[in-house]
Amino acid sequence: MPRSEDVRLRWHRTTLDGRPVVYGDAGDGPPVVFLHGWGLTARSYARALPLIAASGSRVIAPALPGFGKSAPLQGEYTFEKLANWVDELLEHLGVEEPAAIVGHSFGGAVATATAWHHPERVRALVLVNSVGGSVWKADRRGDKTLDQRPLWDWGLRLPSEFSGRDYRKVLPVVVRDIVGNAMGNPRALWRAADLARQADLRDELATLAERGLPVAILWGSEDNVVPEATFLALCDAAGAPGDIIEDAGHAWLLADPEGFGELVTNSVAVQRTLAERTPGWTDHGDPGPYEASA
Repeated sequence: MPRSEDVRLRWHRTTLDGRPVVYGDAGDGPPVVFLHGWGLTARSYARALPLIAASGSRVIAPALPGFGKSAPLQGEYTFEKLANWVDELLEHLGVEEPAAIVGHSFGGAVATATAWHHPERVRALVLVNSVGGSVWKADRRGDKTLDQRPLWDWGLRLPSEFSGRDYRKVLPVVVRDIVGNAMGNPRALWRAADLARQADLRDELATLAERGLPVAILWGSEDNVVPEATFLALCDAAGAPGDIIEDAGHAWLLADPEGFGELVTNSVAVQRTLAERTPGWTDHGDPGPYEASA
């Protein structure tokens, strides 16, 4: 097994249907696909991803459509189209073995959608401070959803994510990506934000979990972007207890790449064992006949 300091994330540029795509690639072994959060690109996670690759995995980390130098989607912006894009990229790269898909924030919803629409592609899910649970907060009259959360509330809470000492060092990386994306393709940034606010993939996640797909859900206890109610809704849908990272915000994996790399590596190893032992997910990740788009 290579030493972590010997593994580097190498950046590549390719095309899908004649439209540019940028992605990072590191290591050899079973594939792990990492999908970044809103406003960022895979470059923001460049310190953590080689640590996962060093454990004996091939990490593939694309810039999602409309972010970085990857061309935006044409037409309507939906999770199904994003899932299809991930599927086409993996096919283009010659990835035949089902992958563990790790998604942070907005990328977590894309990961869930990919498993739903292309179950043969996915052997495990790791959702990190992910959207898709829909619930903003509980109320006596019923749950309020994230799309009911005022935009000013998001903006008011976001700066506090980077007030801690450990987070200040990652702020320049985050600002670089967000500013670059805002200048390069502001419409894609807005469309992704709107899609994230409306994301409700609980039914899809519940069905995937019922069919035996291993799912791990991680959440930082100080997250001011994705609230605890969203995390708990995801856990309830997946029938999983989830793991809470104490004293950690929405971008904790940027501030603590070593801790994140260790958690994901351990989670992927456990999930691989579970997938191999679970009937229906042992034959190249194929869960058996069902309509993924139902």
